[in-house]
Amino acid sequence: MKTYDVIGVGNALVDQEFKVTDEFLARHNIEKSIMTLLDEAQQQLLLAELHKEFTLEKRVGGGSAANSLVAFSQFGGKAFYCCKVANDDDGNFYQQDLDRAGVMTHLVKQNNDGHTGKCVVMVTPDAERTMCTFLGITIDFSTDELEPAVVADSQYLYIEGYLATSEIARAAVREARDVAEKNNTKIALTFSDSSMVKYFKEGLDEFLTPGVDVLFCNQEEAEIYTGKEGIEPAMEALLQFARQVVITRGKNGALIGTKERRIQVPGFKVQAIDTNGAGDMFAGAYLFGITQGLTPAQAGTLASRSAAAVVSNYGPRLSIEQQQDILAELNLVEELAAS
Repeated sequence: MKTYDVIGVGNALVDQEFKVTDEFLARHNIEKSIMTLLDEAQQQLLLAELHKEFTLEKRVGGGSAANSLVAFSQFGGKAFYCCKVANDDDGNFYQQDLDRAGVMTHLVKQNNDGHTGKCVVMVTPDAERTMCTFLGITIDFSTDELEPAVVADSQYLYIEGYLATSEIARAAVREARDVAEKNNTKIALTFSDSSMVKYFKEGLDEFLTPGVDVLFCNQEEAEIYTGKEGIEPAMEALLQFARQVVITRGKNGALIGTKERRIQVPGFKVQAIDTNGAGDMFAGAYLFGITQGLTPAQAGTLASRSAAAVVSNYGPRLSIEQQQDILAELNLVEELAAS
């Protein structure tokens, strides 16, 4: 039996979140609803403009895979995260944030000069999130930050699509995949954002070769990546690369597919105020479910309910208490205890 349920590899970013207007995004030529990479000077200029007009709502640890693993751990799973931070205030904050959530790391072994990555998250009144990211030291995530022994000792390796932007990060993913394949560790991948599919498709192609066990994406990402219009044609195309594909559909739930069957996951009606972290929450909850003995349908329902809860809150995460309440609401506490 393996020690860890999931080990993730991904970026370490501290999120700074603002409620903004569409007019602000247009005035500053910021493409809405996707992630854009900035250098440090560009991000500082953006922050200066934001502080002139808006209030900083929240500062929280972020990164796509990290958000998923925090959700996973707070449900009760055993998670480990490989990432890179600097010896600065944001780096210390990030390490403490993962510690509080119960996510294991080896960040105490790191001693890196530089700046920890930061993500400016701008939420418009329609609840859409737009991100402008300075990767900082996380752009140099490499095999040095990888923990091969933990990869070998985990049920799943979870790969963040944002790593497709960096050659040295892609090399680390290749090594992690190699260790996983040699040690019967299953592989899960998230596309992370439509910008990755639009601008870094070759990197995602590499992550999908020779295949993964579980692929997470939303319908827009699925259609852009495959060049297919409609969820079912996109699903069929993606199943060439993954044993199981999970396509999220926002308020309409999700579609889980294998070559043999389809599972329609219901959506949950809520008042959305911030879509930041919805896909990350879905992936973390789904991985928790399937590693703890739930069926894909049960895991999908847990993931859909959790994603609905997170878009009803400001920020990409829920509290431990909120997540435990969701397990009780769905009558999963006893089932998980028995598995």
